[in-house]
Amino acid sequence: MSVRELVVLGTASQVPTRHRNHNGYLLRWDGEGILFDPGEGTQRQMLRAGVAAHDLNRICVTHFHGDHSLGLAGVIQRINLDRVPHEITAHYPRSGQRFFDRLRYATAYRETVALTEAPADSDGVLAQTPAYTLEARRLSHPVESYGYRLVEPDAVRMLPDRLAAHGITGPDVGRLRREGSLGGVTLEEVSEIRRGQRFAFVMDTRLCEGVHALAEGCDLLVIESTFLDEDVQLAKEHGHLTAGQAATVARDAGVRHLVLTHFSQRYSDPEVFERQARAAGFTGELTVARDLQRVPVPKRR
Repeated sequence: MSVRELVVLGTASQVPTRHRNHNGYLLRWDGEGILFDPGEGTQRQMLRAGVAAHDLNRICVTHFHGDHSLGLAGVIQRINLDRVPHEITAHYPRSGQRFFDRLRYATAYRETVALTEAPADSDGVLAQTPAYTLEARRLSHPVESYGYRLVEPDAVRMLPDRLAAHGITGPDVGRLRREGSLGGVTLEEVSEIRRGQRFAFVMDTRLCEGVHALAEGCDLLVIESTFLDEDVQLAKEHGHLTAGQAATVARDAGVRHLVLTHFSQRYSDPEVFERQARAAGFTGELTVARDLQRVPVPKRR
């Protein structure tokens, strides 16, 4: 049975707290696992969440501030220690290559796993598989930062009532799907497009074109909301979003499920983030993320 869910490993910004680890998020997408922004302590959080190194297929780093990348060293070494049997691909800003190299080889260990480096240096497609296309978009932060977007290809959904009306049953259904027409009946007459699911991961950034492009039409949007709305000027100065700004982006983009995360230690009440997001007009499903939480990708429309 396929599983599509977000496993939240950490939700703190800049420094961890008693209740929040540094960043870390695993997206389970059917048989694949994509690890986003492994901050310090991610390896232990994976253990607590029941996530194994064998579950990983890709690692995506938005930028090289410590709370988003210091866990890379431990995760990469654990991948090799556990002798993960498949190739793993790492994506990150090309301008941070020196930081990636230092973290990959922070200490001595035996390399046993093929780790492919596929950095991003512009907006565009990073990977294309039968299951999804992975895209990157430039964000606005004091250091170069990219957000990531995963798009499932659209598919065809056969409509039983229309098939029955044309007397098409059994193996003929598959033949019609493959060939596009059968006995004068076209595929378009008995089917509809099933829109592929969409996921986006947006971390440290001010409002910019990239944020809106990543969020557009997402079923699940994971987005930073480091500050509350009353601290909007601080957010702008440091290259971050407020809860209201993140929710406004989600509202305008038609997001179905919004996950707010990356919270400043200055705030002790997570419910305020939810209230400000609702006040901004977002009416979809909303999660104020907490460590070790699991958030399912919404079912297809």
